[in-house]
Amino acid sequence: MTTDGNGMGGAGVPGCGGGEPEVSDSLKTFGEVVKAFRKRAGLTQEQFAPRVQYSVPTVASIEQGRRFPPSDFVKRAEEVLDAFGALRGAARHLSRQPGLASWFRQWARLEEEAVSLYTYECRLVPGLLQTEAYARTLFVNRLPPLGDDQIDAQWAARAERQRLLRERPNTAFSFILEEHLFLRLTGGGEVTRGLVDHVLALVEQRNVEVQVMPLTQGAHAGLAGPMQLLETAENRWFAYNEGQRGGLFVSESKEISVLQMRYARMRSQALSLNDSVGLLRRMRGAL
Repeated sequence: MTTDGNGMGGAGVPGCGGGEPEVSDSLKTFGEVVKAFRKRAGLTQEQFAPRVQYSVPTVASIEQGRRFPPSDFVKRAEEVLDAFGALRGAARHLSRQPGLASWFRQWARLEEEAVSLYTYECRLVPGLLQTEAYARTLFVNRLPPLGDDQIDAQWAARAERQRLLRERPNTAFSFILEEHLFLRLTGGGEVTRGLVDHVLALVEQRNVEVQVMPLTQGAHAGLAGPMQLLETAENRWFAYNEGQRGGLFVSESKEISVLQMRYARMRSQALSLNDSVGLLRRMRGAL
């Protein structure tokens, strides 16, 4: 089973929501190959990481099979480790990994390297912004039910994905969130207070923006449902739309243009950045 980016995916829906992959045999195998060639080259993770232009935690996660290797990581690692094409070959097998839909794999890879990532959510706080307590509340209430080990694995994968916010300071992250997501008090008052505090801390980063769509905005451009948009380093745009039991990867330029138009309108309809922070602080004080 895979999980989506927010916590709403269902069992048996590969990649639902464009979120984190489970630890799989193919990812573990790729990680072991990287580690073997790194040790053969006489490099520690601390020495290897700057040479491939990734952080030590990211290298560790890839070697442990917990993270998809971005294409530029594979290319640089192949060159640094003089791996005789072994890493490129192993990476190709990841694209044939059973249990992960092709559109999910593609979105996950693009998300790792995006220069802009825009998210509108009307059902729950997006996975990138979730706290552990909030995420576990979602996992515990999922149907069919998850076992304790599955819940632990889901959270570990989500926490790993959240490194994007810290490790990609040049990526612009924009979130538009409905006010009622916080008023629902998912997990109770204490969990919601922690969630609001977490979001307020994240918006202090220069690359993270959060706007709240207030309840007083009776109609807006996003009423058709949640959406995600991202821009690659080559300035290509892709989108992802999610439903109950599946998701849709969008690459057609006309469709993306429509979603960009809607997201731009929502930005003008939501509260400003400063007003959104003010509202969250008032909510926090009222909890």
